[in-house]
Amino acid sequence: MSPKYAFPTLAAEEAAALINNGAMVGFSGFTPAGAAKAVPRAIAEKARKQHDAGEPYQIRIITGASTGVLDEELAQADAVKWRAPYQSSRTLGKLINTGKCQFVDMHLSHVAQVLYEGFLGTMDYAVIEATDVMPDGRVFLTSSVGAAPTYLQQAEKVIIEINRYHSPRVSELADIRLMPPPPHRSPIPIYHPLERIGWPYAVVDPKKIVGIVETNEPDGVGSFAPPNEACVKIADNVVQFLLEELRAGRIPPEFLPLQSGVGNIANAVMKGLGDNPDIPPFHMYTEVFQDALMPLMQQGKLLGASTCSLTLSPPALESLYANIDEYVDRLVLRPQELSNNPGVIRRLGVIAMNTALEVDIYGHANSTHVSGTTMMNGIGGSGDFTRNAYLSIFMCPSIAKDGKISTVVPFCSHVDHNEHSIQVIVTDQGLADLRGLSPDERACAIIDNCAHPAYRPWLHDYLASCGPGHIRHNLARAFELHQNLKEHGAMLPEAAAELAASKN
Repeated sequence: MSPKYAFPTLAAEEAAALINNGAMVGFSGFTPAGAAKAVPRAIAEKARKQHDAGEPYQIRIITGASTGVLDEELAQADAVKWRAPYQSSRTLGKLINTGKCQFVDMHLSHVAQVLYEGFLGTMDYAVIEATDVMPDGRVFLTSSVGAAPTYLQQAEKVIIEINRYHSPRVSELADIRLMPPPPHRSPIPIYHPLERIGWPYAVVDPKKIVGIVETNEPDGVGSFAPPNEACVKIADNVVQFLLEELRAGRIPPEFLPLQSGVGNIANAVMKGLGDNPDIPPFHMYTEVFQDALMPLMQQGKLLGASTCSLTLSPPALESLYANIDEYVDRLVLRPQELSNNPGVIRRLGVIAMNTALEVDIYGHANSTHVSGTTMMNGIGGSGDFTRNAYLSIFMCPSIAKDGKISTVVPFCSHVDHNEHSIQVIVTDQGLADLRGLSPDERACAIIDNCAHPAYRPWLHDYLASCGPGHIRHNLARAFELHQNLKEHGAMLPEAAAELAASKN
């Protein structure tokens, strides 16, 4: 036993040695924030040695969401047999899209219940990053909560990574409560984004803990590039729309809580909301707290945020830790089954803002599969929020790859979010408010307001070629743009050439 803990202290290599080929392992982490680090790295090295010796070694992995280094290290070592519920690793993505790794894309709010129900089988190990663990089994998590509290409950055995990089006070932000299985659930008593209903720690049976691994390293969250012109135009369109809704009384004077996805578009929108003096101070009920939100909170525009993860670059996280007294009453870190809970999202009237790879003329969105086949990252929490939001907004640039791709297409090559859930579509060209519109009206609004002018004539021609029906399609041409991209490298080669020439 270590004099510091009531549990054995292990080297990362010793912990990895316990995890056998074929094991199912639940890792902490929601984005790189709070993700296990030393043990996954040691597992990757173990896999390489096993493979060099001609022995098989792969494990089944489930996390809160994507995890950065964890996924990349294990994928590079060909140590991943099966993965859920979301990922963003370039190497792992290649394994998934070549059939070398089985991937289950899941709504993030569903993860805990699916495990409780036993649909995924036995979880052999949980590897959880924490700032401390008590002899009675209280585990104080680091910069994310994710699904770690559930994994501590469900795993047969547990390894705790104590990461000294994180401030022990980060647990003061945590509000952890697990939902009992149906039909024994009471209403979740969250009536305000900052309302707390749980405890600052997760809990595990101490008998499950087989060892402690000590680390001291940052989460490795990267910073996003400054928003480009298209991102800024999208942000302007979103801000103007929300101002119009506010003036019309469809958003109350005190505003409504916001949810924002990850990336440059999301950051540009949040900056635009923060910079506009006519947008009142607001709260967020979201799943990821990013760098762009720090200045909004410091200037008083963002009053407070409920989140699942502090997805902050090292300088931003260090600033938060150094000034944590300013944040303990304004930031709440929840498990993802609460941060993404449909009932709470609906009750609070969250305005959801997410991004798509493509949208079609009737208001469906594809947020996961390039040309319908190649997995990008996964659906993440966008479905949890989109289906249940007071206002559901999807955003994307009108064109991609220098105009070779139109993000507005006749028929989405894969549908993650359907016409019944999406209310507003926004591109750099403009905005289509789809509420109350019939399919034909939606098609005209999206083509005229959201599609790039170079693609509008083709899209109108497509619509004119469609036969009768409630949602009209010409099935012989529905994927013509996608086929052109596959065969010629551009959805409309002549339009792409014209756009390229206009930039020179």
